[in-house]
Amino acid sequence: MHRRLFTRALAVSVLVATAAAAGPTTATAEAPTPAQTRLHATIDAILADSRLDGAQAGVVVVDAATGRTLYDRNGQRRLVPASNTKLLTSTAAMELLGPGHRFTTDVSTDGPRRAGLLSGDLYLRGGGDPTMLAADYDQLAEQVAAAGVRVVTGDLVADDTRYDRSRLGPDWTWDDEPYYYAAQVSALTVAPDTDYDAGTVIVHAEPGPRAGSRPKISMTPDNGWLRVDNRAQTVAGGETTISIEREHGGNTVVVTGQIGVGQATESDWVTVWEPTGYAADVFRSALRRHGVRVLGRTVLGAATPDTARPLARHDSMPLADLMVPFLKLSNNGHAEVLTKELGRVLSGSGTWTAGLSAIGEYAGDAGVDTGTLRQRDGSGLSRRNLVPPAQFVTLLSAVRAEPWFDTWYAALPVAGNPDRFVGGTLRSRMVGTAAADNVHAKTGSLTGASGLSGYVTDADGRLLAFSIVLNNYLTSSVKGLEDQIAIALATYTEKGATTARMTVPTAPDSPRVPEGRECSWVKPALC
Repeated sequence: MHRRLFTRALAVSVLVATAAAAGPTTATAEAPTPAQTRLHATIDAILADSRLDGAQAGVVVVDAATGRTLYDRNGQRRLVPASNTKLLTSTAAMELLGPGHRFTTDVSTDGPRRAGLLSGDLYLRGGGDPTMLAADYDQLAEQVAAAGVRVVTGDLVADDTRYDRSRLGPDWTWDDEPYYYAAQVSALTVAPDTDYDAGTVIVHAEPGPRAGSRPKISMTPDNGWLRVDNRAQTVAGGETTISIEREHGGNTVVVTGQIGVGQATESDWVTVWEPTGYAADVFRSALRRHGVRVLGRTVLGAATPDTARPLARHDSMPLADLMVPFLKLSNNGHAEVLTKELGRVLSGSGTWTAGLSAIGEYAGDAGVDTGTLRQRDGSGLSRRNLVPPAQFVTLLSAVRAEPWFDTWYAALPVAGNPDRFVGGTLRSRMVGTAAADNVHAKTGSLTGASGLSGYVTDADGRLLAFSIVLNNYLTSSVKGLEDQIAIALATYTEKGATTARMTVPTAPDSPRVPEGRECSWVKPALC
């Protein structure tokens, strides 16, 4: 497989070299075309914005078909890419795991059965599925009951050994840990919704019946793994100020603030401490509902014996389908699970180290100069990730030859498309411009770091690959500058162009998002 990728990358290099020598229509650094001169001046003007004073900016634009560079500002400079890192992770997963790859969660036993009595332990084995809902655990429990099991004399063993015990990514900051975009990673977990935010729970605060009473607190899914410390008050009127936050290092959710009588329920997503126990708790409750009693305790982290016999099984959606919530909503948990799954499948080690090695090998085979970058996690949440924009463009150009490219391309967020599972993190950006329903790109956001890398079709019908990575700015957002560049690329033409500068595009306002977060990370989602 890697020889095939090397051959393909070599062929792309030959194509680019041939195009460069083809004739006078090809621009070079010494002789840019009038159209390129205009584009350079336009993007330079955008990057001269005062919001980037003292900041670092890397921008590269390439004709994806010919490899001709149309613009390069600091393309080889290593910058913090934020969630643009997911371009590396997602393409490696599509190639090395395959679009049809599925995660399997199963239930088995190694004890003898007589009538409805199972004399032994019941094993719930996680396969890393980040899309497991409470309803899926209910179906597993239903299958166990349908097999005739009524009483289990032993323990419920939650087997998460497919991956290692490292729950949080390398270099993640401790104060992100309670928030859903930094959920702990386990091979056995639960998602509370069909955004598939694995390892989180939705906490709801409903006003009490009268002023002075405590709000009613509930959770989705209902579980006994988290404890609620309800300090909030129901009031007769005034602003709702409910705060829902899990205490660091444990599973106590503290609810504070106030909510008015008759006001709408307030909800927030919080991570759980130890997703394996959360999954086991949800499954044990499902067994109880289906008339299956487990007499023993719940044991976390033990392996299922090779002699265990299957009782129930659930397979996830194929990876091709998972790419949609993963990339559209910039789901960090999906990126980290795929990283560990790559390590497990390719080397038998479900670790970040093994998975990142596999991603790097794939990227290198695709033509990326991996010696110029550093990848520390799958999602981009680590600030020690460093990637030059030019290497993103190399990857974006190379993957167009992959058989799975169309599926992956469609999973990228689409600018200005209001459908949340089409537009994704770009659904509220570039609306009503030439870039709307045109730009397919991955967003990236951390405090002081922003990126937009992907594809745009220009006014002449050419597909351009581009990467914009901005670092070390002090303003709350530079998304508007990224949008201006993307709009300029969407209107770029080489027909009848002069050297006069293009009009700098105006980018429509985007929703206000807390500094350093993707819009889809704010629940309820702003995009």
